[in-house]
Amino acid sequence: MARYRGPKSKIARKFGEPIFGPSKALQNKAYPPGQHGKGRRKKLSEFAIQLAEKQKAKYIYGLLEKQFANVFNKASRKSGITGEILLQLLEARLDNTIYRLGIASTRRAARQLVLHKHIMVNGGIVNIPSYTLRNNDIVSVRERSKSLELISNSLASTATKTFSWLEWNSTDYSGKFLNLPEREEIPENIKEQLIVELYSK
Repeated sequence: MARYRGPKSKIARKFGEPIFGPSKALQNKAYPPGQHGKGRRKKLSEFAIQLAEKQKAKYIYGLLEKQFANVFNKASRKSGITGEILLQLLEARLDNTIYRLGIASTRRAARQLVLHKHIMVNGGIVNIPSYTLRNNDIVSVRERSKSLELISNSLASTATKTFSWLEWNSTDYSGKFLNLPEREEIPENIKEQLIVELYSK
């Protein structure tokens, strides 16, 4: 499956945020990459600011351009606030939910687990990372995959993280997607209205 394979630390430094998880490069070099990173930055245009926000959202959720545009088009066809619906649809992706539940330490690792058929939804194997979950769907780790070190290490390190729209059962390695989250519940630092304005042009 197509995905971003470039340098992750440069992306984190570009946006000044740990896009792909904790980054030593971001801590040691708190300025944008490139030879002019420390210099005086020129004022960005309105379009550049909107584009940067879209790019940041793409990198955070691990989507390429066409995939992201498809999700936006789907959000724009629904009634409600388009930007908020966009983030809700991104949060409802199977790979993102695996990451939120703590089964994987990163969204990229979550995508691998799904692709390698370690994950089940409502008792059936699903190997599509973009699969959209619905209210009360049960996401679980396949029985033979529960002993994977990658999963146990991730669950141990994220034991304190909880999200109101998800319910985790540690005894059988399963979680329930209760409902779509409200905007204020989503922790990602994304200005979704800028993305909507960009696509509206």
